[in-house]
Amino acid sequence: MSVPVRSRDPYLVKSVIHSSQLLLAFRSAGETLRLKEIAARSGLPKTMVFRLLYTLERCGMIEKVGENLYQSCLRPFKQRMYRLGYAAQGTDYEFSKDVSTSLVRAASAEGIELIVLDNRYNPKIAQRNADLLVREKVDLVIEFQTDENVAPVVASKYREANIPLIAIDIPHPGATYYGANNYEAGLIGGRYMGRWAKHHWQSDVDEIILLELPRAGSLPRMRLTGMLAGMREVVPKLDNCPVIYLNTDGQLGESFEAMRKHLRASRASRIMIGAINDATALGALRAFQEAGRAANCAIMGQNASPEGRAELREPGTRMIGSVAYFPERYGDDLVRVALDILNRRPVPPAVFVKHQLITPETVNHFYPNDRLMQVATASA
Repeated sequence: MSVPVRSRDPYLVKSVIHSSQLLLAFRSAGETLRLKEIAARSGLPKTMVFRLLYTLERCGMIEKVGENLYQSCLRPFKQRMYRLGYAAQGTDYEFSKDVSTSLVRAASAEGIELIVLDNRYNPKIAQRNADLLVREKVDLVIEFQTDENVAPVVASKYREANIPLIAIDIPHPGATYYGANNYEAGLIGGRYMGRWAKHHWQSDVDEIILLELPRAGSLPRMRLTGMLAGMREVVPKLDNCPVIYLNTDGQLGESFEAMRKHLRASRASRIMIGAINDATALGALRAFQEAGRAANCAIMGQNASPEGRAELREPGTRMIGSVAYFPERYGDDLVRVALDILNRRPVPPAVFVKHQLITPETVNHFYPNDRLMQVATASA
């Protein structure tokens, strides 16, 4: 935790402020930290941390106990416990559950009180939850709700209460954005789809179908824009291929019904499908399977959620890949960003997660513990 300062206060000595930030990185007696951990916790550059550690060691306040390992010789400062609000997206899908689980775990590890509410994918509930968190006078809110039209309403409630806001995946006015680099994630998936079409279908594609979530707004839609651009980059002739958008509301059931309806009218034999998330990818796949036309499709998901990864392990699946967002890692990053905001450290307006293409061939490499978790769940 750093010391909040006014940048133009003429009486403050910056080197003392920086030293206090460094010493506050040690949170328990005898705690041993590496230089990079001290830099991350203090929010200071590594070069500055190295010089401060050297100086404080000479002053007897820090002890070097190994190669790049340090201990504080002082009793840890008592730090204020922050109260954060977290309005979760819902519990219907594993992606949302993974985000919530990781955030609860990370907050607990940092000694942060976390008030958790569930938006249940419902814009009215999201607004009521915002009112509740304002009444609770939390220090900061992490918001995970999908409706772009409600975002300004929710954001204004926190802004009027002077409560900082982090918005997951859907931009909210004035909030720090945390989540997908949507166009980049789409581009990764689209390029692979193009390569797959070249190898398996000799680039002959009859239709491209993009499964969208209109109420989430323009930013998540960039996943689909990126996928289309990636396919056309690898296979230029796809510029002339018909592109069809289906509204799936981001959910498996709606995707299944929309694709089932489309298949009744379409006689296309080679269909590339780009999905806004894995739930819609699976809904579309189930519609093709019901129609006995699974061989006619190749589907790319987004999120690499547990449901999607399970499908990637199915022999002969027509879900050819999914772009991972690693929601199980969100918690640590979100807490770090929240603490940076509360401690008035510089934070960019958008913090993007890293993405990785997951395919049937690589799923076990990136998620080797999935099967162990399945066995543990089955035996519980």
